[in-house]
Amino acid sequence: MRRRLAPYLLVLPGGLWLAIFFVLPMVVMLSFSLMQGDVVNGFQLTWHWQNYTDSLSAYADQLIRSLVYGLLATAACVLLAYPAAYWIAFRGGTRKSTYLFLMLLPFFVSFVLRTFSWKFLLADDGIVLGPLKHAGLLPEDFHVLATGFAVVAGLTYNYLPFMVLPIYVALERVDPRLIEAAQDLYAGRAQAFLRVVLPLSVPGVFAGVLMTFVPVSADYVNATVLGGTNNTMIGNVIQNLYLVNNDYPQAAALSFALMAILLLGIFAYARALGTEDVLEVAAR
Repeated sequence: MRRRLAPYLLVLPGGLWLAIFFVLPMVVMLSFSLMQGDVVNGFQLTWHWQNYTDSLSAYADQLIRSLVYGLLATAACVLLAYPAAYWIAFRGGTRKSTYLFLMLLPFFVSFVLRTFSWKFLLADDGIVLGPLKHAGLLPEDFHVLATGFAVVAGLTYNYLPFMVLPIYVALERVDPRLIEAAQDLYAGRAQAFLRVVLPLSVPGVFAGVLMTFVPVSADYVNATVLGGTNNTMIGNVIQNLYLVNNDYPQAAALSFALMAILLLGIFAYARALGTEDVLEVAAR
């Protein structure tokens, strides 16, 4: 009897935690998304599905901008993370742990402080643009802050480790003898990479994209600190609806709409990449 109950008892603490702090808040938020009313008179559950259409039509621009910024930042993370993870995995030697620690070192500083550091770095008279303007290499009215580039750059910097670690884990599992065998069969370095290393690292890229794209698309800190009025993301809208306007039904509906769009995107991405093939490669 104890042996039968042991697996369930082990799962029970985690299951209760998820039920209390994930499932229950989701149910409450779902009920709020179908309510009508205000803070003064209270909210009532009226099954008002129009909250979804109203929120999507009112904030379509911010939603599209968030998805575009998320795709750009995720693509930038892949381009930057893959070479770094590859070098650490195959050239790091005995100092791999040190390089990974340096990669994660910024995480010991608050997310908000790291974002504000980019604001000082990209300021009009900051340590980067200031000397270039004084040297006459840039016009005086040139600026980077309050642009889409600044927001995407901040997102890329803050979420880069989420891409590096899964790719590194996948590359670390690649048997060097497979590369040697490919070279013995007269494959060049590029061909060995494309036919051996890259396919075996796809599970890491798959996991990294998921771990990066979802939080990046819903982020609001980088758009608030580094962006302007024309760079508002959907996370900023949801924050204002909840905390400033106290419009809980629209905020909840917009949150669920965003989650549904991200889930559809993830399923489409997994289907296009071939989840079964990825899992099969990862299991080898």
